[in-house]
Amino acid sequence: MVVRVKKIKRGFTLVETVLASIILCGAVLAMGAISTRSFSEIRLNRQYEVAAALADRQLTLIDYIGVENFIELGQMEGQFEEGQPVYQWRAIAEYLGIGNLYQVNITVSWVERNRPYSVSVDARFNGTGMFAEIEEY
Repeated sequence: MVVRVKKIKRGFTLVETVLASIILCGAVLAMGAISTRSFSEIRLNRQYEVAAALADRQLTLIDYIGVENFIELGQMEGQFEEGQPVYQWRAIAEYLGIGNLYQVNITVSWVERNRPYSVSVDARFNGTGMFAEIEEY
């Protein structure tokens, strides 16, 4: 009489282990690429927020001194040198022909990794500013 003994298979074969390792490495690489990309997007988003805040600050200054006084001063462009990157601004003021109403466009631009970026803001102002109103009192 012949007795057959069945071998009980325990563990993984070499092929299964190599295949699982390849899948795991692919998943780790994909997660690394996604996180690197998201860090770059966070930095760019922060730069857009800074540019919008600088544009708001410049528009507040124009509103305070008045558009007409701002145009008389003649400085319609400049740069903010606070930190990196260096932000540059340019203002365009256009008289709308209605009372003292002006259309003001502020563009804040910067360069990051040899790529130009910019934020533009439009606002309408009365020709006289708050500074002129304070002086009258």
